[in-house]
Amino acid sequence: MRLVLLVAIFISNFVFAKSFTSEFLEFQLPRGWECQLEGSEWVCQSSVDDKKKEAIIILAAKKRGPQDELAKYEAYLKRAKSFALPGGKTQVSEVIYVKQKMIKTQDHPWVDSEHLASEVPGFYTRYLATVKGGLGVAITFSVAKDVRDEYRNLFDSVVETLKVFDKTGSNTNYDLARKKGTVPGAGGEWDDSSIGIDTQVNKGGQGENGKSGSDNTLYLIIAGVVVGGLLLAKKGKKKTKKKKKKKKKKKS
Repeated sequence: MRLVLLVAIFISNFVFAKSFTSEFLEFQLPRGWECQLEGSEWVCQSSVDDKKKEAIIILAAKKRGPQDELAKYEAYLKRAKSFALPGGKTQVSEVIYVKQKMIKTQDHPWVDSEHLASEVPGFYTRYLATVKGGLGVAITFSVAKDVRDEYRNLFDSVVETLKVFDKTGSNTNYDLARKKGTVPGAGGEWDDSSIGIDTQVNKGGQGENGKSGSDNTLYLIIAGVVVGGLLLAKKGKKKTKKKKKKKKKKKS
């Protein structure tokens, strides 16, 4: 038993480098990975340039509204997602699974789902979404199809270390306020974008029943963060290539 424990500690130290903590989420960051705040989302990737295009973890949170409930997240993720591709073609995702998951580090329930080609063709994306205090929280794990097996255990290990909280001190009595009918509306006075909490009232999309506004913002965050993160990775790669070309020209 003692040997098993020592082996587990050794593996844990090998896989994880350090804890990542934001105002709403904490987890063990894989060794060699780093996180940066991009707009109102945290983007986490390997520090190795060649690995950045393979996988990405993105964290997002928003002010909690009437649509931010586990059952509604689950219903949303049960539907295949579609988006337009160049040339007039339409990409439709494949829903691999959708379930509720209790993460034991905190005994807190999450909606856990995986889609193929829901954000970018050729990528699997795992979605975890939950609510805590006055926040709706989402984290996505995206990996290229051809290296999915290499990252599966790593991402599973990260998920098991997730802890969600609301350090903002804003609207922590959300459930009580909702019962009293005093939940703040879309015009709430949060300004937490500098710590990775989305506060935009409307990103131009529409929620259920065709209504636009802040109620569906987390859905839009979930839909957009992966694409944005992968674009950032590609831009970073292009910059490094340009620098290499310039160096070669100077040498010649």
